[in-house]
Amino acid sequence: MTDLHHDGSSFEDSGIPQPWHLVRPSPWPFLGAMAAGLMAGATVMYLHQDKLALGGLSVMPGLAGVALGLAAVLAVMVGWWRGVIHEAFVEKAYTPPVKLGLRYGMGLFISSEVMFFVAFFWAYYSAALFPPAILGGVWPPADIPTANPFGMPLLMTAILLSSGVAVTSAHHAVLREDRRGLLRGLLLTVLLGLSFTLCQAYEYAHADFSLSSGMFGSTFFMATGFHGLHVIIGTLFLGVCLWRAARGQFKADGHFGLTAAAWYWHFVDVVWLFLFVSIYWYGSK
Repeated sequence: MTDLHHDGSSFEDSGIPQPWHLVRPSPWPFLGAMAAGLMAGATVMYLHQDKLALGGLSVMPGLAGVALGLAAVLAVMVGWWRGVIHEAFVEKAYTPPVKLGLRYGMGLFISSEVMFFVAFFWAYYSAALFPPAILGGVWPPADIPTANPFGMPLLMTAILLSSGVAVTSAHHAVLREDRRGLLRGLLLTVLLGLSFTLCQAYEYAHADFSLSSGMFGSTFFMATGFHGLHVIIGTLFLGVCLWRAARGQFKADGHFGLTAAAWYWHFVDVVWLFLFVSIYWYGSK
């Protein structure tokens, strides 16, 4: 397998030994940054109820602006993923050294996500282990009605752990060239991911405190909320893998997309275990 020039000819055809994939100019990084900026800006303006001055008009983006930004991000994701799949299956650009680089890249990305959550746990434990006087020196604060960790949180833990087993079974199925087992495992994982999101939405809707409820509320919703966002992203990731598996794009010797999704999902599982022990169990009364 050889890398390709931008015109589709291989480097071997030109006599230049080159195993690396030279990415052609692409609009997706720029469009992705613009879409993400639109979504983030509209979200901040919606939360602060700010207005955008356009000439002589004063416009408040509201939820419509957030929805527009989200739609733009999803459109970029679809276009970018299609390009990556085209490189893999049409251009045959992913040589063994390129695949190794992709593994390193995914590993470094997950490592950066680990540090992202370390910041949240640091903020939580700085208040939990050394409660300030304003909280009465106790944790959780006396005025916060915490949830029973062995109710909905335990159910959510069981759902995520079951989804980890399901995605592992899907990975083993692709290694055995068991397409039916692969589809079944991925479908179950996606359904469990959606179930977790619905449970968390129910939990948030019935919580007796909010993001503005002092240190406990802010650390609780920031940590669990960003984890919930990662669950949604992971569910989308696995949903794309399910679509690709249905099209027969995963083989025993070529399925890095599935491997990356499985790594990401196991990372989400592990973070939730730390959240359950730290925030739901240790942070309960």
